[in-house]
Amino acid sequence: MPVEGATGDGRRGAPPGQVAALTAEPTDAQQDPGTGERRGRLRAVGSALVTTFAALRRSWRKSLHTRVVTTTAIAGAIVTLVLGSYMYHRIATGLVESKMTSAEAESQSRRADAQNIFASTPNTDLSSLRQLATDMVQKLSSPGDDTSRRVVFLQALDNTAQPIPRVSQPPATAEMVPDAIREALRNDPDHQQVQIVTVQYPGKEAVPAVLVGSRVTVPNAGAYDLFFIFPMEAEVTTLNIVKGSFAAGGVALVALLAALAYLVTRMVVTPVRSAAHVAERLTAGALNERMQASGEDDLARLATSFNAMADSLQRQIRQLEDLSTLQQRFTSDVSHELRTPLTTIRMAVDMIHANRADFAQPVARSAELLSAELDRFEALLTDLLEISRFDAGAAALTVAPGDLRAVVGRVVDAASVLADRNGTTVRVLPGRDAVVPMDERRIERILRNLVTNAIEHSDGKPIDIEIGANDSAVAVTVRDRGIGLKPGEAVRVFNRFWRADPARARTTGGTGLGLSISLEDARLHEGWLQAWGAPGEGSCFRLTLPRRAGQPIQRSPLPLAPDDSQVGRIMPAGNSLTLGTGVDADPTESNHSGRPASPAGGDRR
Repeated sequence: MPVEGATGDGRRGAPPGQVAALTAEPTDAQQDPGTGERRGRLRAVGSALVTTFAALRRSWRKSLHTRVVTTTAIAGAIVTLVLGSYMYHRIATGLVESKMTSAEAESQSRRADAQNIFASTPNTDLSSLRQLATDMVQKLSSPGDDTSRRVVFLQALDNTAQPIPRVSQPPATAEMVPDAIREALRNDPDHQQVQIVTVQYPGKEAVPAVLVGSRVTVPNAGAYDLFFIFPMEAEVTTLNIVKGSFAAGGVALVALLAALAYLVTRMVVTPVRSAAHVAERLTAGALNERMQASGEDDLARLATSFNAMADSLQRQIRQLEDLSTLQQRFTSDVSHELRTPLTTIRMAVDMIHANRADFAQPVARSAELLSAELDRFEALLTDLLEISRFDAGAAALTVAPGDLRAVVGRVVDAASVLADRNGTTVRVLPGRDAVVPMDERRIERILRNLVTNAIEHSDGKPIDIEIGANDSAVAVTVRDRGIGLKPGEAVRVFNRFWRADPARARTTGGTGLGLSISLEDARLHEGWLQAWGAPGEGSCFRLTLPRRAGQPIQRSPLPLAPDDSQVGRIMPAGNSLTLGTGVDADPTESNHSGRPASPAGGDRR
C-alpha cells in the first residue's frame, strides 16, 4: 500500500552528458543562422550589465547618499524578512495546532457515534454490517460537496476475522491513509492517533490535512480503524493571505525606510556637498564664496563656522597678498632707485681703483676692498631687479637653438678658479648631442648657480656634471659629495634668501637668490629644476629642458638620485624635490627608496 502524504510528478534529472548535449550551441553558422544574432544580443546584454555594475560601484564608492540609502534599505529588508518569517511561522503553527485540537475533539465525538451505531444494531450478518458501515461513513462525513471532513473505514491490521470491505466517502480514498498511523493504532488502540498528511482531491491543489485515527469494534467482525480526514484548505487560504499581506507590507515598509533614509540623508549630505563645493571654489581662488546658513541646528552651525573660517582665510590671504605686493614693490623701487647712485659710485670707485698704485698702501688696499664689495653689491642689486621682473611678469625669453655642452664648458671654465681655491675637481662626463631651443644667458646663469653652489658645499670632494638626452628632453645634473641636505631642507632649497647653514663661511658671497632665479628661468623654458640630497651623501641638482619649444617633457633622461650612494638606507623618505612649469614632478622619477620624487614649492641652499 502506498505511503500517503508524498506528492510529486516523478520526474528525474537528466544525466550530465545529456544535459550538455541538449544545451550545447551548434558550431556551424550554416546550421543555425541565428547563432551570430544571439551571440550579439548576449554580448550587448553582458556589456550593459558590466556598465550598470560599474556605474553602481562608482556611485557606491563616491556617494554617501547612495551608501546610506542602500544600507538602510538592505537592513530594513533583512529585519522585515526575519520578523515576517517569525510571525508567519507563529501564525501557521497556531492555525495547525488549532485545527488539530478541533479535529481531535470532533473525531472523538464522531467515533463515539460510530461505536454506538455498531453496538445498537440487531443485525450482525455480513451483508447487514457492510450496509451499516456504508451508511455510517456517509453519515459521519460532511454532506454534499463539502470536503472539510471525510471518513475512511478500514479493517485493523491485527484483525483476522471475515472482513467488511473498506469503505470511504469520495473523494477520499483508502490510499490516503499511510501505514504509519495504522501501525500506531495497532500498537496503541485505546488512544486516537493524529498525523499531518498531504491530500489532493481531484480538480484541487494538494493541501495539508489532519488525519485522526481511532479504533472501533464491530460485532462479529472484530476491530476496525476509523479515520477522519480534515483538509486545511481554509488555513492554507488564510496563510496565503497573510503571506501576501506580509510581502506587500514588507515591500512598503522597506520603500518607506529607503524614502526616509533618502530624505534624512539629503538633509545632512546637501550641506556637506555645499561645503565641498564652496571649498573647491575657494581653492580655485573664488574667495567670496560662502555657504547658506539658516536655522540654529548643527548643520546651521557647520555653515556658520565654515563661513567664519572662509572669512578669516580671506582676510589673511589678502593681508599676505598685500604684504607680498608691498614687498615686491619695495624691492623693485629700491632696486631701481639704487641703480642711478650706484652707477655714479661705480664710476668713482673704478677711477680710484685704477689709480690705487699712486696711493699709500693702506689707501690702495681700501680701494681694492671697496671695489670688491661694490661688485657684490651690484650682484645683489642685479638679482633683486631680476626677481622684480619675474614678480611683475615682465621676464621674457630670447630663444635660439644652442648646444648645452658648450654652455656647460663655459660655466666650468669660469668656475675653475673657484674650484682650485676650494681644492675641488669638476668633472664633465661624456654626453650625447644636447642642442635645444634656449635663452643661453638664462641657462648659463642656472648652470653657474648650480656649479657654484656645488663647489661651495663640496668640502673639496669631486663634482660630476653629466649631460643626457632622449626624444623629449635634454638634462644636466650637477652632483657633489659634500655635506648634503638634511631632512626637510630639499623643500626649502629654492626659497628666496634661504641658506642651509647661515653660519657657514661663504667664499663666493651670494645673496640667497641664485637658485630662486634659476627656478624661474627653468619655468620660463617650460623645464624642470629638481633637487635631491641626503646628509653626508651630498646633493644632486638636475635641469631638464624640452627638446622642442612647447613640447611637454615625458621623462628626464638622467636619474635624479645618484647610483653611487646607498641612499636607500640613509635618505629620508621624500627628501627630494621637483619644481618646474607644467608638470611639477617627473611622473616616472623614483628615488632609491622606491618612492616618487616629492613635488613641493620653492627652495635653495
